[in-house]
Amino acid sequence: MANSKRTLFLKRRLRVRNKLRKVNAGRPRLSVHRSNKNISVQLIDDVNGVTLASASTLEKDLGVLGKNNVEAATKVGTAIAERAKKAGVEEAYFDRGGFLFHGKVKALADAAREGGLKI
Repeated sequence: MANSKRTLFLKRRLRVRNKLRKVNAGRPRLSVHRSNKNISVQLIDDVNGVTLASASTLEKDLGVLGKNNVEAATKVGTAIAERAKKAGVEEAYFDRGGFLFHGKVKALADAAREGGLKI
């Protein structure tokens, strides 16, 4: 019996997250979520269970309300880099979840790196 796309996605997400936790203990996690209409990212401190900063295409001030393309992902990446600096975070590890690292997810990570966040 073949696995559904959702089941494969969930397995991939857990595999990626567990591998990253072993290597990057103590650093905040930059977690990405991509839907069909929006893309969002959170900077999470797993030790204290607190979200330090977040950015999304649902925010009006970014100017990409409701868009989900590479340009919108780039703007969200630069916004999270700025907010991370304000929160006092210099480096984090990139948790792509179950999403493949290309297209919008890669554009977001590259924009965050150019913004000064070490990923």
